[in-house]
Amino acid sequence: MLEALSERLGAIFNRLGNRGRLTEADVADVLREVRIALLEADVNLTVAKDFVAAIKERAVGADVLQSLTPGQSVVKIVHDELVSLLGGAEARLQFADAPPTVIMLVGLQGSGKTTQAGKLALRLKEGGRRTLLVAADVYRPAAIEQLKTLGKQIDLPVYDEGAGDPVTIARNGVAEAKRLGIPTVIIDTAGRLQIDERLMDELAQIAAAVHPKEILFVADAMTGQEATNVAKGFNDRLAVTGVILTKMDGDARGGAALSIHKIIGAPIKFVGVGEKLTALEPFHPDRLASRILGMGDVLTLIEKTQSVYSEQQAKDLAVKLRRNDFTLDDFLTQLRQVRKMGSMSEIMKMIPGMSRALPNVEIDERDLGRIEAIICSMTRHERGRPEILNGSRRKRIATGSGTQVSDVNRLVKQFDAARSMMKQMGGGKRGRFRMPALPR
Repeated sequence: MLEALSERLGAIFNRLGNRGRLTEADVADVLREVRIALLEADVNLTVAKDFVAAIKERAVGADVLQSLTPGQSVVKIVHDELVSLLGGAEARLQFADAPPTVIMLVGLQGSGKTTQAGKLALRLKEGGRRTLLVAADVYRPAAIEQLKTLGKQIDLPVYDEGAGDPVTIARNGVAEAKRLGIPTVIIDTAGRLQIDERLMDELAQIAAAVHPKEILFVADAMTGQEATNVAKGFNDRLAVTGVILTKMDGDARGGAALSIHKIIGAPIKFVGVGEKLTALEPFHPDRLASRILGMGDVLTLIEKTQSVYSEQQAKDLAVKLRRNDFTLDDFLTQLRQVRKMGSMSEIMKMIPGMSRALPNVEIDERDLGRIEAIICSMTRHERGRPEILNGSRRKRIATGSGTQVSDVNRLVKQFDAARSMMKQMGGGKRGRFRMPALPR
């Protein structure tokens, strides 16, 4: 998502960085290309024009044109305006003073409302807030069963009355939450293939009946600019308080993410970044702006690391490295932990400067799978003492992992080199780290 826009902007600013000083004509040329890049990314035309106009107003000032680093100055301005365009700052969920807090999810059919209801409920549960899920989508086949299945997976209750009246179900669901002392209610509402009056009337009646603290519009980021048009339709009738953008891990151009806040005024609060129930993240405008401009995203990288690594695990690993006790078993554990954080390509892009140094970096996840298969085909004794791997053992491991003996040889050789380097570092000697190549 937004990768093509990031590459285009990167190329534009790289050229800008080669200029000693800027003229107004230079700025005009750059902004023309920025506008084209935004439109190609499916950003709303009005939003693109206003964005470029805001940058131009700041970029033609004397401080920029006479700066010794005008390219950096313009990039800083673009970054600031991107952050503003995306909402300025993280927008958190609002909770009612008197429970239960009612959160109503709305959107077109197929946008992923039911799945997002489960993801959001799990996120709230992990934050210490128990949630009652209410199945108010009585029209889509299997919608109620899907929500009940999600409820079982995350161990949270689901209220349903079957194919009844959605307004009554929503009202009764809130009453049930009060009776049970559950502080949060998430209502999964129905959608249509397109906006119609019957749908909007029903949603408005539900909102009037349960007085939701949050009305979150669920938008499929893959629909591009059309998502902003649909969002406006829902906002005009329901006064949307926030947006959940789904499928942000897809390959769409990303215009919805850059347009939707400007069009409806409601902030993006969460983004769906995968199919797993844990793949829902708070939306940080500044972090996305930094990633678009190739500046990395260190805070998200740290958060992802902390989600799979405990402080004790990090200490234990440090002790093993100091003692030179790091084995292939330990390496396998680290590899699996890193893979929980997401794709290696995405992780690399979060490292500042990496997308500029390696603009087309792509790591085939199958390579990591082959490494894991090779290690899993070893006995525990072999993982602890790879020096005992003779020819017959390596052939057996290659056969068991579906790889070549040369792949096994390469992995063992690189592991030995890495262990030697760790030993040198532990002994106070300087060693130069060389990133090992992956088996092919």
